[in-house]
Amino acid sequence: MQILVVEDDKRLADALVAILDNAGYQAEAVYDGADGLAYAQSGLYSCMVLDVMLPKMNGFDVATQLRRENNSIPILMLTARSALSDTVGGLDAGADDYMTKPFAPVELLARIRSLTRRQGDVVFETLSFGDVKLDLDSCELSTDAKSIRLSRKEFGIMKILMSNPTRVTSKDVLITEVWGYDSSADDNNVEAYISFLRKKLRFVGSVVHIVSLRKLGYRLEADGEEKA
Repeated sequence: MQILVVEDDKRLADALVAILDNAGYQAEAVYDGADGLAYAQSGLYSCMVLDVMLPKMNGFDVATQLRRENNSIPILMLTARSALSDTVGGLDAGADDYMTKPFAPVELLARIRSLTRRQGDVVFETLSFGDVKLDLDSCELSTDAKSIRLSRKEFGIMKILMSNPTRVTSKDVLITEVWGYDSSADDNNVEAYISFLRKKLRFVGSVVHIVSLRKLGYRLEADGEEKA
């Protein structure tokens, strides 16, 4: 399960990532609100730990924008501010829970467990298309015959493609959502990972293919599906 940490204090952010990693999660940190919003919009994360006082965009605005987009990622708002108005403001903005600093790691983990248990009605544990399934917890790509674990970036790309299998997804979108909008990754990086995924689809014996549309991007197609 992947957790996004949005915290401008890099020492605290790294400590949060370490706590979550040690508890068995896959955690990643970004350090300002704009990055936090962009990463949360990718659909790669099962929960978000969001600070309020952030550069570029504060946590209230990040939560508000995500909810305007009908993004249901569970949000745990984390801040040094403990005034009742701040708590109410965070919850009104769309946060699911609210914690003040300093905090005990065991309480943080308990709140994360509570939030991720609640998301069963809005987040699927498995994506399916054709005869292939993608397990969102284990990052395994599988058919009834075989399964294989995907790398982090392979998983990110495949999740995006399987979430909207008939929609064409551009290379720019994949770079922004998987590598990050300020990454130095280019089209060659995307093409390399698409090649890896094609090999893994063949390995598990799937009838699903990643189709390239020149100058447009990629979509999924399964043998035997009706063409438009």
